[in-house]
Amino acid sequence: MLKSITTEQLRLGMYVHSIPGSWINHPFWRNSFLLEKPEDLQALFAAKISELLIDTSKGLDVLSEEELAEAEQVEEAQDEGDPQLIAAAAAITAAPARVTRVSTDVERLRAQKIISSSRDTVMSMFAEARMGKAIDIKDAIGLVTEITSSVSRNADALISLARLKNADDYTYMHSVAVCALMISLSNQLGLSADATRQAGMAGLLHDVGKMAVPLDILNKPAKLTEEEFASVRSHTVAGHAMLRGIDGIGSDALDVALHHHEKIDGSGYPFNLKGDQISLVAKMGAVCDVYDAVTSNRPYKAGWDPARSIKHMAGNQGHFDPMVLEAFVKAIGIYPTGSCVLMHSGKLALVVDQRMNNLLTPKVKVFYSTQNHAYLKPEIIDLGHASDKIIAYADPGKWGNLQLPNADL
Repeated sequence: MLKSITTEQLRLGMYVHSIPGSWINHPFWRNSFLLEKPEDLQALFAAKISELLIDTSKGLDVLSEEELAEAEQVEEAQDEGDPQLIAAAAAITAAPARVTRVSTDVERLRAQKIISSSRDTVMSMFAEARMGKAIDIKDAIGLVTEITSSVSRNADALISLARLKNADDYTYMHSVAVCALMISLSNQLGLSADATRQAGMAGLLHDVGKMAVPLDILNKPAKLTEEEFASVRSHTVAGHAMLRGIDGIGSDALDVALHHHEKIDGSGYPFNLKGDQISLVAKMGAVCDVYDAVTSNRPYKAGWDPARSIKHMAGNQGHFDPMVLEAFVKAIGIYPTGSCVLMHSGKLALVVDQRMNNLLTPKVKVFYSTQNHAYLKPEIIDLGHASDKIIAYADPGKWGNLQLPNADL
């Protein structure tokens, strides 16, 4: 939907549909674009324009009354000196400090600690939900803040670790993984710090409605009956109802809990919404939810490697918003960490780290020769400074039951 707003209402993540007047009055060579860069936002503030048109179907809308009220609560908390309220509000609304990206192996140690503590936190929150009690939002806020910091330093570390689930903790660790993926995708889309944290919270709580599904159905290794599948599908409405009664839950968490299984062609559930009827954050939730689901081991199937998963998702035309899926691929890398790839030399390698300035030349760990059908001594190669190159994704099963190396550098 097109909406006329003042420049004071602008924020990162909005899609500028048109800027009135001649291009001489503003510094942009095009009139329509996603507002991703802080410097572009500052340029619009400084330009000689008072209002412009945004397209809310392609980007963020102006702050809602609820969000404005939340900001006022922060100011009131600061005035009243309530330490607990200040801490909770600041965790959502404060601008993040500038973070320097670190290598995957450096961040992996911190990410392991976050993963370990997050499992207990999410299990506790979901146990409360299963018993019909309200979730303690302060615990969720603290966890989202930790995950946001880790993703800012290096998204690959925590996301690759969160994929390593077992059947007993799948539901809980899936929530952690989707939280991290939502934050990484938000960063790629250039959303504001507040919108990014809200998206992370939505990812963390998107499947809370599964606590209303009987455990024997939720963990059933065999194919579900029609009645059992209907029970699982009801988790979106159940989750929305659980979250709606919790003080401090934002609109994004409610939206994603209810709509993360909608598809842009209208074939999703629970309401068969299509296209622009689905919000940006719900479209993001759909992509992140499915990606983690298909890359994870489940009771009824082994997880696919990241590359195969992306190929599968891209082939499901009508399921995902193309713009969101493209941004997601850029966020996790053309060759995501953990992907098995075939090199020009005929060697197989595992992607172990990204080179953010060139996603086509990640760091890889070479481990197998397809020409000699023999394992090689694992060797790390930075393809940004090597003669060898990736020519295709690889299915290690093609060469037998290969043992993949770990993703450590």
